[in-house]
Amino acid sequence: MLHSRQLKQFAAQCLAELFGTFIMIFIGNLSVAQYTFTKPRINSNFGINLSYATGVYAALMVAGPISGAHLNPAVSLGLLSLRKMKVTQCLFYMVGQTVGAFLASAMVYFVYISHFNLYDGGIRQVEGPNATAGIFYTIPATGVPNWNCLIDAVVGTALLLTFIMALGNDYNDLISNAAKPFAFALMITTFGFSMSLNCGNPINPVRDFGPRLFAAFIYGFKVFRVNNYYFLVASIGPIIGALIGVWIYEGYLILMKKYANLPGIIHVDAIEQPAVRGQSMSHHMITQLSSESN
Repeated sequence: MLHSRQLKQFAAQCLAELFGTFIMIFIGNLSVAQYTFTKPRINSNFGINLSYATGVYAALMVAGPISGAHLNPAVSLGLLSLRKMKVTQCLFYMVGQTVGAFLASAMVYFVYISHFNLYDGGIRQVEGPNATAGIFYTIPATGVPNWNCLIDAVVGTALLLTFIMALGNDYNDLISNAAKPFAFALMITTFGFSMSLNCGNPINPVRDFGPRLFAAFIYGFKVFRVNNYYFLVASIGPIIGALIGVWIYEGYLILMKKYANLPGIIHVDAIEQPAVRGQSMSHHMITQLSSESN
């Protein structure tokens, strides 16, 4: 049974996740809408990737101090599997994330309502040349089957969680706390550039489900049936990937606890500094030799 103080803490974290996810999805999906309506001459998703990265960075700044800014049910469930969260706490997080994504999608819709009407003549379409439902959720590329999208989601989210675990690892002294949000935003940008070809980079279940749930009120529940119920891939795939990612890193952590930051490690940054290259190399070699002799 939850104590009153603990319940208030979970509620505050839920609100922080709601606020952070709202910011992330709002900024990201605004860019998708603008891309759709303006039909840029250069068919590039650069603006979308950059907008989502900026949205993630802003969300981390807002939600981070209270909830840690998971912004992603796959992240929360991965940490739950490691017993780093309580079940009730995880549920609060996921509710906040889903509501935040839903409200952000509603805001995107009403901000660009005039352009929706100009684009489709007021007839909301899920498929076809004037379809706008895809602004809100991820869609498989033409000719890409759902099983391929599932591989994409699992692999992408596993890599994402591995990176998140590395950022939060106390043994990792290669990056400061102040630089971590920027590093994470840069990672999101990289995923967008390298893994969005198949199905729009489905590494966050709530980024698809929350907006798709809102879209159901505008376009009908066909949004859940389209592309052979692809929404299940975008919802379940990242969770599977997150569990794989956190447990792979948990196994790797066994090695890290034993061998991290031992004397004799030759760091790349020490090798690549021209002014002190000889000194750094000799210093590391002496350290390594002395440790071996002991």
